[in-house]
Amino acid sequence: MDRAETASKQWARERPDIPTLPVETVGRLLDAAARVIRDHMNPLLAEAGLQVGEFDVLTPLRRSGEPYMLSPTQLYELAMISSGGMTNRLDRLERAGLVERRPDPNDRRGRQIALTTAGKRAIDDLIGPMAALEQQLISVLTPAEQKTLNALLRKLLTGL
Repeated sequence: MDRAETASKQWARERPDIPTLPVETVGRLLDAAARVIRDHMNPLLAEAGLQVGEFDVLTPLRRSGEPYMLSPTQLYELAMISSGGMTNRLDRLERAGLVERRPDPNDRRGRQIALTTAGKRAIDDLIGPMAALEQQLISVLTPAEQKTLNALLRKLLTGL
């Protein structure tokens, strides 16, 4: 019995009026995400001197293509984090020489966040091992199950 099932059974006993399938489902989603990050991604990222949140800022810049530059708004929308959280991460990444803030060529008042050569190299060195890790993590599911899970998660996220 996993933690989600334990919680579900306890709630069923203590509050039989509440549905327990959502408790188990959401609990398992949260537990899976936490385990993936804590047990698998964090060690790989630590070897590169990065944290998950920093990786989540660098990857949209790299995926954006040359000149590897986005506005802060574009960046935090793609990284799915708050603007406040973005500022702290950008400060750390800038101190590490992985990004730099540049004037926006289309708006004198605006700024752009640019991936430096070192930042591009860091992501390029890390993305292969990260993709292999992700592939390994979902390999307990058949290819058909992987596609089904992906579709169901997309549907769930769209509904949120």
